[in-house]
Amino acid sequence: MTGIELMSTAFNDHGAIPRRHSGEGDDVSPPLAWSGVPDSTSELVLLCEDPDAPGGSFLHWLVTGIDPRSSGAAEGKPPPGGQEWPNGFGRLGWGGPMPPPGHGAHRYFFHLWAVSESLPLHGKPTVDAVHRAVKGGELASGRLVGTYQR
Repeated sequence: MTGIELMSTAFNDHGAIPRRHSGEGDDVSPPLAWSGVPDSTSELVLLCEDPDAPGGSFLHWLVTGIDPRSSGAAEGKPPPGGQEWPNGFGRLGWGGPMPPPGHGAHRYFFHLWAVSESLPLHGKPTVDAVHRAVKGGELASGRLVGTYQR
């Protein structure tokens, strides 16, 4: 499987996510850029999850149906053509990092998948449901990890 390069001008891979993008800041999604999407891609899928959350992997952002010809998303905006889904806070779209105070640094995994067909998701999909839906249908993927602590 080929790799997609996923990056942000707001933070480096495994670097700290600025407070502006957190739930205690302005709670706006960070700018993202990508390259290396295969020509045969039907759509892109973006997921941001916190695997360090006390109750299991927490969903911060899920966007499906992203235009495979796009090359990124501006700060505070969903990717072009994308459909935002409910996050773990119960709101549509981005829900910034907000780990429990004193819980240490949490990792926030931004996954971008190029898929061959739309994912069969409904209602309020969980992180696990997204991973299961992507499995086997991904043509390429990229990952960016940010950290945040309170």
